Amino acid sequence: MNRTRLHAAGKMLVRCYRAKLSVCAALCVLVLCWFYIFPVYRLPSEKEMVDEVLRQGDVWQKNQTGIDLYRKLLTDCCNPQGMFAVTKKNSPMGKVLWYDGEFYHSHTVNNETFPLFVEDNPLPLPLKKCAVIGNSGILRHSKCGQHIDQADFIMRSNLPPLTKEYVEDVGHRTHLVTANPSIIERRFQNLLWSRKVFVENMKVYSSSYIYMPAFSMKPCTDPSLRAYYALADTSSNLTMLFANPEFLHSLSKFWKARNIHAKRLSTGLYLVSLALGLCEEVTAYGFWPFSIGLDERPVSHHYYDNILPYSYYHTMPEEFLQLWQLHKSGTLRMRIGRCPP
Repeated sequence: MNRTRLHAAGKMLVRCYRAKLSVCAALCVLVLCWFYIFPVYRLPSEKEMVDEVLRQGDVWQKNQTGIDLYRKLLTDCCNPQGMFAVTKKNSPMGKVLWYDGEFYHSHTVNNETFPLFVEDNPLPLPLKKCAVIGNSGILRHSKCGQHIDQADFIMRSNLPPLTKEYVEDVGHRTHLVTANPSIIERRFQNLLWSRKVFVENMKVYSSSYIYMPAFSMKPCTDPSLRAYYALADTSSNLTMLFANPEFLHSLSKFWKARNIHAKRLSTGLYLVSLALGLCEEVTAYGFWPFSIGLDERPVSHHYYDNILPYSYYHTMPEEFLQLWQLHKSGTLRMRIGRCPP
């Protein structure tokens, strides 16, 4: 009888021990996941970043070795030369395009979408001096417009205004501009009622490329296609390019390995990455995610408004720190504050 009880008690102890091990293992997995999503490191404060930039000053020296290395890294991981846009060459009929923002959705290239793609990469490679323009309020009163307009290839984010009141600070030339479908929804009522205002607004970008993430998330597809048809039906000089979701997904992995843990990279970082992969020299303007400037005065989020982004999606300070390290190494140049005459 005692042996039976001891045997039963032993079995119970083993079960309890196994249960505890399972609980401990589950807790360990949760802790590891937590540290992966929210890594233990302290971002510098806004004041610390201002001091860091002021210490660096205007000192910058081009590092050709660093530029070549980063272009190789981006080519090996993401192939921006061949994959930055959806083309007939990289996305033939029947190919499945998996949405990079929603992996459980996809689009199969068909008779409706295939004719909308360009034949191949239309950019005149290699691009020489490129300017990538963010939209930070740090651009206000910067007088960087002439510097920006002197670049050989100019990329802008999310259909920014280029009216006369801003030209002195941001320039007026554009070769490629992104258009987030959410802007199409908010500013142009999803192009469901009238396309005239949208087409008129696009004229400020002359004969540039409009770069849209049509296949990033399912709600992005229809507004992007409507934007394509709105421009095509009015014989616009603009050329629509759809961002390749494979390229965007590869870039996300590339930057995640470099301590950017955002749910989604900002449009600005996608453009800087594209420029680093395609251009011989890159200068970034208007990248400043902090609410105070170099003079410790308030800075609006955009040079044209102060509407804040969803912090859930982007981690702008993390992105800035990575770009700042590239600036200090001479791989790209960041213009912050006023440009020299």
